[in-house]
Amino acid sequence: MRSDLAASYGEERLPRYTSYPTAPHFSPAIGADTYARWLSELPSAASASLYLHVPFCREMCWYCGCHTQIVRRDELIAAYQRTLRSEIAQVAETIGRRIKVEHIHFGGGTPTIMAPEAFAELMAVMRQSFFVLPSAEIAVEIDPRTLTADMVEAMRLSGVNRASLGVQSFDPVVQRAINRVQSFEQTASVVDMLRRAGIAGLNFDLIYGLPHQTVASCLDTVRRALELAPDRFSVFGYAHVPAFKKHQRMINEAVLPDGLARHDQACAIANALKEAGYVQIGLDHFARSDDAMAVAFKERTLRRNFQGYTTDRGEVLLGFGASAIGHLPQGYVQNDVQIGAYAQSIAAGRLATAKGYGLTDDDRLRADIIERIMCEFSADLGDICARHGVEAGPMLKSASRLKPLISDGVVRLDGDRLAVANDSRFLVRSVAAAFDAHLDPGRQLHSRAV
Repeated sequence: MRSDLAASYGEERLPRYTSYPTAPHFSPAIGADTYARWLSELPSAASASLYLHVPFCREMCWYCGCHTQIVRRDELIAAYQRTLRSEIAQVAETIGRRIKVEHIHFGGGTPTIMAPEAFAELMAVMRQSFFVLPSAEIAVEIDPRTLTADMVEAMRLSGVNRASLGVQSFDPVVQRAINRVQSFEQTASVVDMLRRAGIAGLNFDLIYGLPHQTVASCLDTVRRALELAPDRFSVFGYAHVPAFKKHQRMINEAVLPDGLARHDQACAIANALKEAGYVQIGLDHFARSDDAMAVAFKERTLRRNFQGYTTDRGEVLLGFGASAIGHLPQGYVQNDVQIGAYAQSIAAGRLATAKGYGLTDDDRLRADIIERIMCEFSADLGDICARHGVEAGPMLKSASRLKPLISDGVVRLDGDRLAVANDSRFLVRSVAAAFDAHLDPGRQLHSRAV
């Protein structure tokens, strides 16, 4: 990786492109009535993935960028779980049939904050409302500090087969600076519990660019994480946006690594994981060579959605819970972020859609280009444009941000085929942004490009 390019492009704030257009462009013009119509129009052969957002934690991690809140009373969690059950039934009724489901993902917050019996009930409602395929991947995000043996048993009985563990850093200095003290022993104990329960698919989340973090501390975290041998790693750069996430103001900006330091940390982590035999998947994922995600990357069938890189090929993502985002062929929908308003809508028998976005033909074309760039570091613009019934030439001419990237050697253009140079792949978001017709560089809504 080239440090000169990191210095030139690394400070720019760009989307992670887990959708296109991105969430800041959603509008209240898309509401519950539109979502209901879109659901009723789903093709009879459509299959879906489900995302359930549980916006509660026991304490706030200061780096967090998720929609979550601290809760001490379990009654609030139980009430929310009942609302989720109602919403699932409403959506299924609106669709009008028991649609097939291939993926289920619980995110948060801390999904395992629910009581074990409540989690099991929620899974049962999903199986009643949808046809969850026997081969479905059912994944749960986990905070190793709070997971109990009873919850692991409930997950096992409910068919969970993948767990994503938040690790971030094992450096105690970094942990104290982000208000997330989590020992290696805690994490190892949870890994052992999950494996003994037969939950074999394990992901670890790591973060670079945190306060006090160094290349040495990043490498020590990787070394210890490798002792636990997860199937996949997700490695994200910390997004410091205290104007939008006020709890991030607890982090001392003076001890945050600068752009070049972040670049060095990202390189060090990536090199260590690749040396350990993991395949780098797109921008920020790593997987064992025989893992389904590595196979999808090799076969060029990898996709990207709100959970990052995925093997999920479906065109329908149904989001449940406060702030949850869904994706249908017609566009995107997002539930009300406020838990109270979300619950009131569901209690009144209304879908909780607060905003969304109706896709245009141009959006679909650009979304395909951006997804291929993010997933493959290349895009055959001629082929993609032809599938959308347009010429590649005008699209290339409109991508004015490509010119400096080509001049700097970040991008190679061979006819209509675009490829990101191997030593510049860390700038793949900058390349994708060249095709973003909605990007507003003046709005500091996103994380640094590096």
